[in-house]
Amino acid sequence: MTEIATPGQLRMSYWRWAMVTVPSIVLVGTAMGLLSNSGYGNRWFAALDLPAIVPPGWVFGVAWTILYICMGLSLAMVLHARGAKGRGFALLLFFVQLIANFAWSPLFFGMHQVTNALYLIIFILMAAVATVFAFAPIRKAAAWLLVPYIAWLCFAAILNFQIDQRNPDAESKGVVVPAATTQIG
Repeated sequence: MTEIATPGQLRMSYWRWAMVTVPSIVLVGTAMGLLSNSGYGNRWFAALDLPAIVPPGWVFGVAWTILYICMGLSLAMVLHARGAKGRGFALLLFFVQLIANFAWSPLFFGMHQVTNALYLIIFILMAAVATVFAFAPIRKAAAWLLVPYIAWLCFAAILNFQIDQRNPDAESKGVVVPAATTQIG
């Protein structure tokens, strides 16, 4: 026997990676959204002048869950490709865009930095495109798994841009609706 590992052993190794990468990315992404109070439950966000293309809140949860699963599977494929030329740089690009991705919700929803969030999402998009090109020579399927993410980032960037245009004072004035108060006489 001249093989180091059988095809079955290699598949199991990939699935072991995926059992770590997928839940990790989904959990951290979800935590960042929850910690930054993202979505329609955020009074600041609800008070903004939102464009018509903003989808219902549940769409974001479903879309990001699916995208994070695809990202985790893609990462597992490249982690599994030990010895592949360019693997280290490809992984660096992936983690740079992933960390930037996790920073977007706190920047937008938590700090109300709409314009800076737009710059960040453009950076994320560029880093994600670079990641796709870096992953492609290593594992084509890993690159293809990131294509829906690229599409969603394009939509999110357009949405962020429109929100920024429609709410020029969202950052400076804080556009926050005061909490309901009860006066007891």
